[in-house]
Amino acid sequence: MFDTDTFYNSNYEKTLAHLEQQKKTPSYSREDIEKELEALYIYEGQAWSGRGEIKDAEISSSIAAYQVFLSRN
Repeated sequence: MFDTDTFYNSNYEKTLAHLEQQKKTPSYSREDIEKELEALYIYEGQAWSGRGEIKDAEISSSIAAYQVFLSRN
């Protein structure tokens, strides 16, 4: 059985770590991060019927990580 909570937490941490690393690069742009978050909101809203709980957990955990990252920076 797939553990959605574990996957969610893992993806959240990986996404947040990726964003923190991205911030250290010369090409970092808060505007780009905001646009990526906007794209995730759109993707989440499409709610494809065959997407499944794994993809839903991936999208929602990524959104949460982006929101936290932007609130801290």
